[in-house]
Amino acid sequence: MTNISRRGFLKGAGASAGALAITSIAPLSVNAATAGRTDSLVLTAGRMGPLLCEVNDGELLSTKSGLAQTVPNSLQQTGPSQVYTKARVKYPMVRKGYLENPSNPQGVRGSDEFVRVSWDEAYKLIHEQHMRIRKENGPESIFAGSYGWRSSGVLHKAQTLLQRYMSMSGGYAGHLGDYSTGAAQVIMPHVVGSIEVYEQQTTYPVILENSEVVVLWGLNPLNTLKIAWSSTDGQGLEFFHQLKKSGKTIIIIDPMRSETAEFFGDNAQWIAPNPQSDVAMMMGIAHQLVKTQQHDTEFLSKYTVGFEQFETYLMGKEDGIEKSPQWAEAICGVPAKQMELLAKIFKENRTMLMAGWGMQRQQHGEQRHWMLTVLASMLGQVGLPGGGFGYSYHYSNGGNPTRDAGVLPAMSASLGGGSSAGNDWAVQGSVTAFPVARIVECLEKPGTQYQHNGHTLTFPELKMIWWAGGANFTHHQDTNRLIKAWQKPELIVISEPYWTAAAKHADIVLPITTSFERNDMTMTGDYSNQHLVPMKQVVEPQHEARNDLDVFADMAEHLKPGGRNVYMENKTEMEWLRDFYKAAQKGGRNARVPMMNFTKFWEANQLIEMKWNAKNAEFVRFGDFRKDPIMNPLGTPSGKIEIFSKTIEGFKLDDCPPHPVWMEPTEWMFNYTDGELQLMTSHSAHRLHSQFNYADLRKEYAIQDREPITIHPEDAKARGIKDGDLVRAYNQRGQVLVGAHVSDGIKKGSVCIHEGAWPDLDPKTGMCKNGGPNVLTMDIPTSRLGNGNCGNSGVVKIEKFTGVAPTLTAFTPPMNG
Repeated sequence: MTNISRRGFLKGAGASAGALAITSIAPLSVNAATAGRTDSLVLTAGRMGPLLCEVNDGELLSTKSGLAQTVPNSLQQTGPSQVYTKARVKYPMVRKGYLENPSNPQGVRGSDEFVRVSWDEAYKLIHEQHMRIRKENGPESIFAGSYGWRSSGVLHKAQTLLQRYMSMSGGYAGHLGDYSTGAAQVIMPHVVGSIEVYEQQTTYPVILENSEVVVLWGLNPLNTLKIAWSSTDGQGLEFFHQLKKSGKTIIIIDPMRSETAEFFGDNAQWIAPNPQSDVAMMMGIAHQLVKTQQHDTEFLSKYTVGFEQFETYLMGKEDGIEKSPQWAEAICGVPAKQMELLAKIFKENRTMLMAGWGMQRQQHGEQRHWMLTVLASMLGQVGLPGGGFGYSYHYSNGGNPTRDAGVLPAMSASLGGGSSAGNDWAVQGSVTAFPVARIVECLEKPGTQYQHNGHTLTFPELKMIWWAGGANFTHHQDTNRLIKAWQKPELIVISEPYWTAAAKHADIVLPITTSFERNDMTMTGDYSNQHLVPMKQVVEPQHEARNDLDVFADMAEHLKPGGRNVYMENKTEMEWLRDFYKAAQKGGRNARVPMMNFTKFWEANQLIEMKWNAKNAEFVRFGDFRKDPIMNPLGTPSGKIEIFSKTIEGFKLDDCPPHPVWMEPTEWMFNYTDGELQLMTSHSAHRLHSQFNYADLRKEYAIQDREPITIHPEDAKARGIKDGDLVRAYNQRGQVLVGAHVSDGIKKGSVCIHEGAWPDLDPKTGMCKNGGPNVLTMDIPTSRLGNGNCGNSGVVKIEKFTGVAPTLTAFTPPMNG
């Protein structure tokens, strides 16, 4: 993050303090907003919430929030950039070396030029090669992409639409898990019997009424709550605004002084441990609780199993090393006295431990959330109003109470069946699957057996990849290793609005519409279902872009005559939306929520706000379990919180023992003596992962048009680096060019580069000219339990860049593109 980024974020944040209550956010009136204007405002939505789009003569001029809000959201301004960027894919394109001889392609993906073809030519080429590969190698050889941050709408969901087509074709290879929570979502069912990271949290009103201490451990909600998986309801940012004013004790534990820390300012205390040391710090606090006999033995006995085994380890009876605050200080860099004080504060007050996901995107990531759950159990406040822990307060407004609502279903990956709403990470119709973060390992070692969550699985041999709605070249680690493995399949098809690095490394690229160029609908609030929003087409499709829905329906027609109607179930786009709305309307009637008929709803150009449920506003996570653990057991083998897991013990995994332990990372700055620094890869405040990297908002954070790297002043001075300099960051995996942001808002000995910058490798030097941090990160599994990614693991060296800066080409179409 840069100073200008923080200024932009904070500008106006307190201008209307207290203006909005949690339950009273209401939509802006579209009709009132358009009074006296010659142009028009069209209501749609995106990840960043309902949007009012200013349109004149068919051109999108601006976008702004469709909801009243206290905290500004910069991402809501990106509409015109999304539609009109020079990075748009304009026409169907085929790599020259592939087009000339599809059965024996020449050239190298990523460096070959592209040739424009017609849609019919592209369809024919894909169909012929797809059918050949499928016939020769079987459906397990066809990888139908992984999930991606696709359109907010319930109809135009790229991955679902791709899988629907592949299901009609005879099946495909799918994926397990996701990049966001790969480690936590596997470990937490063993610990508390649910995936937890995607569960509703103790609600905002309960926190504001009952919590006395709120700990933000490794999360940056003022940044990440700008978006949601569906569409943000805006209430998370409002909650943290109210929390700031509440007078409660706020403690932020993060190696970075994040946008959230800046937002709270003097209203919070910032504690900066060393990166990757969270487990050690938690154990130091836990040790102090035991030493002072402040741990809740009654709660541990009644609601958990296995504390005795963990306590043996914690107190050093197992390995001779007490995990005391003094021991932890040497690892995490937080003074022992401070950890002793934290133990006292946590125990003597109603404390909510809110944790982020970045800490589990590290080697041994499973240990982070497991250990925090153990610490919360030792405090004995799990299931009490305002106490315990929560793992999605920073995601999709977890904590906004669930409304009485008519909820939209969504397009299904299987023909004629059901809804995939709310389960977008679940794969349907696949004949095999592998952990999503292990795709490079899969490409490198087809047929190899590996362990995943206690099962022995085998990597398939992928001959064809079709990726729609995602950008794996930005979210996968060790980019150079990925590029090498990416050469192995016989055919790679990318469906994309933009010339991303993945598109530039494809054989066939299909131009897809943005959400502003098609009709859809969405709910706001993944947990609240607060609004139902029309996503009205704002402008005509640009150039030759087509909807994913039409592309895959057309491809289905190539499978056999009439295939398009089978794929579409004899419905048009608007008929699908009408039926989805009618299903929501039926649910609304059951919940006594009035909803007008579909035609009036669509013409009204306004959203529908669902009904407040006072009982749901009192929801306490694990509250029923605490009241009666016999009648409301958890989904673990014991029905209780498992501090020691016999199931995991049975897996016999060296990298994931049966209770939380401190394991030193492979790349750990204390093991190096040649100026290495620990690398972190945080979310940017002004984009959604790789989305909007090309947008005008880039001016808010880029330094000399490169991704910023945050460096502590002492580390910068030792290397002759000043704020604003260009910097080369490098290790054995690669090198990147970044702009120096020198700040005391980072732990000394570490640096941070925002994740999501589009890879832009210089053909002469191999340097990423745009500062993509995954050129530097480790592509290893968190453990063989979860097989999550390690985007926050690795060390780098840095030096001032003194040469002529290479021209940035990340957003420039390839030759003839």
